[in-house]
Amino acid sequence: MEPKRTNRPLLVQGLKTMGLTLVLLFLGPFLLHAGLSNPDKPLHIPLVVVGIGGCGTAIYKGFRGIKIIMDSIFK
Repeated sequence: MEPKRTNRPLLVQGLKTMGLTLVLLFLGPFLLHAGLSNPDKPLHIPLVVVGIGGCGTAIYKGFRGIKIIMDSIFK
């Protein structure tokens, strides 16, 4: 019986997803703060919407990346 090994391509995919999550974890709140701190500017609403979307995407990608990494190690 062959011992179980880590699926390296899947692990790399999970690490790339976590890298994107790291970028979104900084970019989302930055855009949200920029949008909320300037309510008189014309880009107020689009920055808030993109910031909230970035924060939500970061949360989703974070959970997805952890799941991919766990699948690569334990399956």
